[in-house]
Amino acid sequence: MSVLGINHESVSAWMVENVGAVAPLTFDLIAGGRSNLTYRVTDAAGRHYALRRPPTSHVLPTAHDMVREHTIISALAPQGIPVATPLGLCVDETVNERPFYVMQFVEGHILRDATQATAAFTEAQRALIGPSLARTLSRLHDVDVEAAGLGSLARHDGYIERQVKRWRGQYEQMAVDGVTHDGIVEAVGDALAASIPTQQKVAVVHGDYRLDNTVLNDAGDVTAILDWEICTLGDPLADVGLLLVYWTEAADGAAALLGAAPTTAAGFSTRAEVLSAYSAATSLDLSDVAFYQAFGYWKLACILQGVFARYRAGATAGDTGSVDEFPKHIRLLAETAKTTLESM
Repeated sequence: MSVLGINHESVSAWMVENVGAVAPLTFDLIAGGRSNLTYRVTDAAGRHYALRRPPTSHVLPTAHDMVREHTIISALAPQGIPVATPLGLCVDETVNERPFYVMQFVEGHILRDATQATAAFTEAQRALIGPSLARTLSRLHDVDVEAAGLGSLARHDGYIERQVKRWRGQYEQMAVDGVTHDGIVEAVGDALAASIPTQQKVAVVHGDYRLDNTVLNDAGDVTAILDWEICTLGDPLADVGLLLVYWTEAADGAAALLGAAPTTAAGFSTRAEVLSAYSAATSLDLSDVAFYQAFGYWKLACILQGVFARYRAGATAGDTGSVDEFPKHIRLLAETAKTTLESM
């Protein structure tokens, strides 16, 4: 059976030789889109593996991206960070047109909405999940990047400055005629650029650390952090701020902007409780965390502007859904960023 992005015969042969899989193998795409693709691979012995490769279209990732992801999780696993154990890396493009790597398939719960959260965990168990995510993030930020062999992964300083500049540029490139949001996105970008806190340390920054990028066991503990695609070195509080942005509470007016947030289910910790758990596990000064949360909201506004512009230009990839509400959402995210920044 043909599966998009997989040369069944040659990839099967490579996995038999390099990771000890038993033929025949079956491949199922479990995560796709414009980011890297993830497949569940099952061999004849009933063992499961996860395979990651670049997208088949809209190609930005190169061979380096697969090597980079594999390098990161290979470096973090011995440091006690919960990642899927890497099993093999293939850079021979004759095997599958693009480099790919294979890792352990981690069984568990990935919560993407409140219905899944209530089905998988009791209310008491849900109360434990936020602190587990916070403690796990603190452990990641405590990794000595030099000792782990990741010192050359990226620049060590100026992370937030570069991020603000990057996303401001992306937003300006994605301008849509007649839609200005009354300049609030630009104004918040200026305010962020003018008030960047001093970076306290250099750390491994996941870049998209949130509940649905982790695998939980039945007790609600993090057993694997997923999606290391944009991981880099930089200011660890950027991860904290984004985690708080996505940690939607039931009363949040902006909840709809961030999808059907699982954390709106009864029992989940509040943002303040998640932050308290991180604080208890770190020596970092968290007094400026509102800045990083504001930056997270603002960055999402810039990202959504890009999606809006591409849809308006007709690049919908066959999706006929309406984007008429996008300007309202972009403005609300920017306003939330402004209010959060002003709360400092």
